[in-house]
Amino acid sequence: MKIGIAGMGRMGSAMALRLLELGHEVTVWNRSPDKLAPVVGAGAKVADTPAGLVGADAVLTSLLDGPALEAVYLGENGLLSVPATDQLFIDLSTVLTREIIALSEKVRAAGGVFVECPVGGTTGPARTGKLLGLVGGEAADVERARPLLDQMCRRVEHVGPVGAGAALKLTINLPLLVYYQSLSEAYSLCRNVGLDPRWLVDFLADTSGGVNVLKARPEPIAAALAGQDTGPANFSVDGIRKDLRTMLEEARALNKDLPVTRAALGAYDAAAENGLGPKDGSMLAGFWANRAP
Repeated sequence: MKIGIAGMGRMGSAMALRLLELGHEVTVWNRSPDKLAPVVGAGAKVADTPAGLVGADAVLTSLLDGPALEAVYLGENGLLSVPATDQLFIDLSTVLTREIIALSEKVRAAGGVFVECPVGGTTGPARTGKLLGLVGGEAADVERARPLLDQMCRRVEHVGPVGAGAALKLTINLPLLVYYQSLSEAYSLCRNVGLDPRWLVDFLADTSGGVNVLKARPEPIAAALAGQDTGPANFSVDGIRKDLRTMLEEARALNKDLPVTRAALGAYDAAAENGLGPKDGSMLAGFWANRAP
């Protein structure tokens, strides 16, 4: 397949590399060209503008937020600045439901086909095709996109119309992001006992207080508890802060209050103020327990 991808952040790059390895012809675009070297080195072509991606069998977008999506689709030389009749667009970003619904309507008005597929998982699963796809869209459109999504995801779930995927993505991220802070607070209660952090992570994973991330990422979490750097970011503290703000904005639109989420955002903000913004979110598991009184 010929595939266009707009957005070469951590996830976009990982997905591009996955698709290149599977033999697809991939053309990419990114606002900052300096991030293109890894995918170009793997064989990707480069479009000068987002519009240059149109005409592929599918155009994927993986962007920071709603305003970035709007700029790439609707801006000068954007995806919809050229004829897009029957063009399949698949968006994988984490945004507000109202933003993705509005965008889908504009794509359809231009004659295009739109499917949302925000994903569960970080760069590791993206590189190996083990993401969790949360798909929203018309049934026929989803089936058209499914063969490609099946190569990127271990599980593809059609959860409803456009907007349902965005809502579910925020839903699955919220408990994990709050958990890192609760784990750090819990560790504060036993840090003085001198337990080996790696042993503790394994033990907690076997209790009712354990969650899947303890089994999926034990090494970086143990390193964080020990006050060590967890290495390259899969999902940065700054990225998590963006998602938490998105959750709070979504809740306001629903006239709901998320007090624990709001408190967790404060903890991530404090971590960022202490230089952890670009670091992996797992660093928060040790930040609160290890910080100076």
